[in-house]
Amino acid sequence: MKIKVGFGFDVHQLRAGHPFVLGGVKLDHHSGAYGHSDADVLLHAICDALLGAANLRDIGYHFSNTDDRWKGISSLVLLQEVVKLLSEKDWRIGNIDAMVCLEAPKINPHIPAMKKHIADAIAISEEDISIKATTNEQMGFIGREEGVVAYAVCLIEKDTNKLYAPQPNIIS
Repeated sequence: MKIKVGFGFDVHQLRAGHPFVLGGVKLDHHSGAYGHSDADVLLHAICDALLGAANLRDIGYHFSNTDDRWKGISSLVLLQEVVKLLSEKDWRIGNIDAMVCLEAPKINPHIPAMKKHIADAIAISEEDISIKATTNEQMGFIGREEGVVAYAVCLIEKDTNKLYAPQPNIIS
């Protein structure tokens, strides 16, 4: 078995009157994350962690913010596309651990729904997804509710017994 880990980070501005989608769940809040897609900062960090672990570059490389195909799209779709890329290389997800940093709204009540949306989208167990939240103690752009940040780490696995391994040339 071969395993790799990946790290992801994402940040988005918060804008008044804009929808706030986090982990595939629309939150009721006076402002929301702004971006080319639905600006789901949590899913973007998870995508980058998965892509990084598999050495497949980053989310911007695969889903450019200048490509109209991704304009307004659900980041759950982007996550599914990332998992397809991993699957093509025989990787499967072991687990995902994520942290969201924002002052408001409180996301703890929404974490079970976020885990369900993610698990359903990429066919892994909710037990293999951890989502946590913290504030920035009212400091900086996060503390002023101008932005939201997410971090993610993941573990991916590949069964090396199924793969062809070239045999070394024996020199006699």
